[in-house]
Amino acid sequence: MVRTEIQNVKLRFGIIGNAAGLNRAIDIAMQVAPTDLSVLITGESGVGKETFPQIVHQFSRRKHGQYIAVNCGAIPEGTIDSELFGHEKGAFTGAIGDRNGYFAEANGGTIFLDEVGELPLSTQARLLRVLESGEYIKVGSSKVQKTDVRIVAATNVNLVEAISEGRFREDLYYRLNTVPIQIPPLRDRADDIVLLFRKFASDFAEKYRMPAIQLSEEAKSLLLAYPWPGNVRQLKNITEQISIIETNRDVTASILQNYLPSQPTDSRLPMLFGAKGNGSKTFESEREILYQVLFDMRRDVTELKKLVNTLMADRGGTNMPSSHPTAVSYYQEPSYNLVASPAASPTIISPVKHAGVSKEDDDIQDTEEYIEETLSLDEVEKEMIRKALERHHGKRKNAAKDLKISERTLYRKIKEYGLE
Repeated sequence: MVRTEIQNVKLRFGIIGNAAGLNRAIDIAMQVAPTDLSVLITGESGVGKETFPQIVHQFSRRKHGQYIAVNCGAIPEGTIDSELFGHEKGAFTGAIGDRNGYFAEANGGTIFLDEVGELPLSTQARLLRVLESGEYIKVGSSKVQKTDVRIVAATNVNLVEAISEGRFREDLYYRLNTVPIQIPPLRDRADDIVLLFRKFASDFAEKYRMPAIQLSEEAKSLLLAYPWPGNVRQLKNITEQISIIETNRDVTASILQNYLPSQPTDSRLPMLFGAKGNGSKTFESEREILYQVLFDMRRDVTELKKLVNTLMADRGGTNMPSSHPTAVSYYQEPSYNLVASPAASPTIISPVKHAGVSKEDDDIQDTEEYIEETLSLDEVEKEMIRKALERHHGKRKNAAKDLKISERTLYRKIKEYGLE
């Protein structure tokens, strides 16, 4: 597609940058728009994936139809089927009347499923049927409904990895991924970083009626060297912060450094809840570090118990719990209960040796049971969620992102622990 057409799209949708990867993504979106093929947009959080479904919709024959954007990660698991496909009166408690879902409302138009990787497996099966035949059934109904919608999905989750872990259907992935569009991260768009900063600075100067901030050469170098884990969204937020807080309109490297979060190191502890990926976790106190260590210790001891059971099974033909009475308590999985005291001092974890283990088991005598009488994993989890909510002033979306869990999971945990 000619460069002028791409530039016109950028002007129309407010896209800033000239990186080859960005231009390629826009080109693909414009070329696939006139068709009815499903599109899967992938990219890290904050790269601006939400703009591309609008490009696809506006350049399609459905542009006069309804465009509905749905954040799949923000809808609780118990109600997401009703939200997407509708329900009949009396289908569940609180269903006081019939309701059309998003697929009925978007008939003849486009539906954008953001964070599609967060969909429950049962909902994935329903979505697959819509993609294959355009048919769905309302919750609580037996009548098949028809819909004519164009589906555009987006995710920052590695769906191939999710498939291997059983969290995403492989057949649905191939249906959604008919035309893939990859949005490059900001760190791969070095030439666009300063352009974006100038645009944001100009916008905020107009919004807050103040002179626009400007970068010194050293500050530009620092801006380009930073990896931008939060991508364009992070750059925009930092530009706004500097525009409001700094009285000096000439931003030096030392001023800019105050607004750039320190980069995580490889020695960082993994996230609570077993989150994966390259996300970083900032520990704001030694107590939080202790919680994380305890969580990791519980996981390690569980793995050790499985290993020892395997060794015993190889030697005796069965596993430890059924053939070794002593070993049942010897390799007991530890429990951790939070001490709710004003001082909040951590309880000491002491290794304990068990007597009565036979000579033939001497090769595993160094295995120790960690007994902790006052710390419970549920309380640790509750405390981490509470602290995350405090850090983000009750904003659940930001807290969920900080904890590297979906909003739906966070809502469930908040209700479970009574943190409303």
